[in-house]
Amino acid sequence: MAQKDVGNKVPIYKLKTTKQVMEYYDEWGKKDKYNKDMVEWNYTGPKETVDTFRRYAIDKDILIFDAGCGTGLVGQQLKKYDYKNFHGADLSQKLLDSIPENLYQKLIKVDLNQTINVSDNSYNAVMCVGTFTFGHVKPQAIDEFIRITKKDGLICFTINEGIYKEYGFDKKIDELKKNKSWNVKQFFKSNYISSKDVNAWLCLAEVIK
Repeated sequence: MAQKDVGNKVPIYKLKTTKQVMEYYDEWGKKDKYNKDMVEWNYTGPKETVDTFRRYAIDKDILIFDAGCGTGLVGQQLKKYDYKNFHGADLSQKLLDSIPENLYQKLIKVDLNQTINVSDNSYNAVMCVGTFTFGHVKPQAIDEFIRITKKDGLICFTINEGIYKEYGFDKKIDELKKNKSWNVKQFFKSNYISSKDVNAWLCLAEVIK
């Protein structure tokens, strides 16, 4: 199947390096432009992911790590469904600074392509929406998500369809199944940014370790 031409529709997909991505987001976050664009584009990733997550995460008091939290769109959905304890992490300080006050209990600046400065088995769940995409975070970050998640915890994330095989996410998901690191409960194609003809795979897995 031919690769969709999404680079012209979503310019950040053309970027290749972490530095370029960070600079782009720092500019994009000014004057609430990022949030306005997400509304205009009908970006449904956060809602779809939290809708899937809440069917499995019954306890509203669990501690959740929102990896690549951006301006807090996933946090807003979590709050809507009465989840009380969630931390946010993102590469862009500008986006972190734009998050509504008191939405997250803790915010940290982090490069998810590197080791996360969080102790093993710290969280009951990890959410990661919109971060596994062109020029952004690579599959090895999932190993870190598993490390910081407690046994029987949940990892729920999206993968832009355009990089699913190109970046090796298909192989990483299979590897983690085979070595019994997790049990995949949901895996399906989500709408994501349907207005731009950009879809994503949505995965929810239970950590076994």
